[in-house]
Amino acid sequence: MQEQLIEKKIPSLNGQDKRLLIDGNWVDACSGKKFESINPSTGAPLARLAQGDQKDIDLAVRAARRAFERSWSGKKPAERQGLLLKLADLVERDYEQLAYLQSLDFGGPISTVLAGRTRAPSLLRYYAGMATAIHGQTIESSLPGEMFTFTRKEPIGVVGAITPWNGPLNVCITKVAPALAAGCTVVLKPSEEASLAALRLGELMIEAGFEPGVINIVTGFGDAGAALASHPDVDKVGFTGSTATGQSIIRASAGNIKKVSLELGGKSPDIVFADADLDRAVKGAAMGAFANSGQICCAGTRLFVQRSIHDEFVERVARFGESLIVGNSLDPATQIGPLVSAKQLDRVCGYLEAGRQEGANVLSGGHRLTDGDLGEGFYVPPTVFTGVRNDMIIAREEIFGPVVSAIVFDDVEEVIELANQTSYGLGAGVWTRNVSIAHRVSAAIRSGSVWVNCYLPMDPAVPFGGYKMSGYGREFGADHLNEFMQIKSVIMDLG
Repeated sequence: MQEQLIEKKIPSLNGQDKRLLIDGNWVDACSGKKFESINPSTGAPLARLAQGDQKDIDLAVRAARRAFERSWSGKKPAERQGLLLKLADLVERDYEQLAYLQSLDFGGPISTVLAGRTRAPSLLRYYAGMATAIHGQTIESSLPGEMFTFTRKEPIGVVGAITPWNGPLNVCITKVAPALAAGCTVVLKPSEEASLAALRLGELMIEAGFEPGVINIVTGFGDAGAALASHPDVDKVGFTGSTATGQSIIRASAGNIKKVSLELGGKSPDIVFADADLDRAVKGAAMGAFANSGQICCAGTRLFVQRSIHDEFVERVARFGESLIVGNSLDPATQIGPLVSAKQLDRVCGYLEAGRQEGANVLSGGHRLTDGDLGEGFYVPPTVFTGVRNDMIIAREEIFGPVVSAIVFDDVEEVIELANQTSYGLGAGVWTRNVSIAHRVSAAIRSGSVWVNCYLPMDPAVPFGGYKMSGYGREFGADHLNEFMQIKSVIMDLG
């Protein structure tokens, strides 16, 4: 049944090895090596991908440099905009296929992925608009004589984009589109756990008319990403992923002092006050932690609940989680899919055991699902721990699974202190009817985003990024394009 569905929705997937995109051509890795992409719902292979390494990265960077210097950086803003708009139309046209590729590849429920069909083309159109909004400044000079001073914004050059597996298409677009809008060229290294949507995006970019070398895609493992991060002819790296890998990229960037922007891990607080609309807050807090099987960097996994409503509220979150249907990502009824890999399953199960050993109580979930067909995949049900202290491992470390750690608090001052007792600072939630409390807590929480009476909505026009160990730089919003630009000052003596 599933094989017939795959053949119908994405016929190009069956029986085909996937290659690297370098300088406009689909090529095998220099080593000839390949690796398998695994369906996390079943544990079965999906496709064989070229295993790129340092040699392939070097070829891709050389191609990107040639394209940048040959013509791309000098293209008119309207030309870059037109290509991105054409790509948006193609992504919109083929979105169902892209959705099924993502669902198969990383385990996102197909109903959820299909429901987000407007996000990817909207991102492309937003960044297309930014291509024609690049401008410098004229500055009144304080120097003696007749001086004319102005600034220019120029594309930084070759960009290395390294993307994760938990949102394959949208994150690739978020890395690639603003770079292209700015006039940069790109070498994209998608996660080995979910590369299929990135490769299909490359096909659509060729169809849209992007010239050879403007976009290059090298699939492979960490050694390929490390080679991209340290390459002396890469001018900037944009990375989304773990904090540990982000630290490695910072070290690798030292060779040529390349610009780096990092969107890293999180351990986000989601704070529920007693006066909140509890019906809204139950669903919001639950899905803020359980959506995408908890594989979201800013998931609200530390659930702080005011003492007078704590027991009732946490019980309701647990029951809500138990009502969610866990299953194969291609089943339209599925609400919670599998974790992305056997490795991630082992990681999450390790944290479940650590929580028990530290004395936390399992209110719901807390184990791997092994019944029937689920035993072949990588499934953990929505899990709620109670009796959690802020110093426990499950409250300090990013689990990246559908796991909530519930923590009780008494007043505003206490919860602000508890919420900020983390090395991360990516997201936070506040649930209250009190506008004063909402403003006070939003200002005091040290994180890049705060959602009030909601959790996780994102707008392309609103900046997103982290404080502390959650990284630096911002994606989305008017400032995003500046991550891919250099500012040049020009001072002319007109005397």
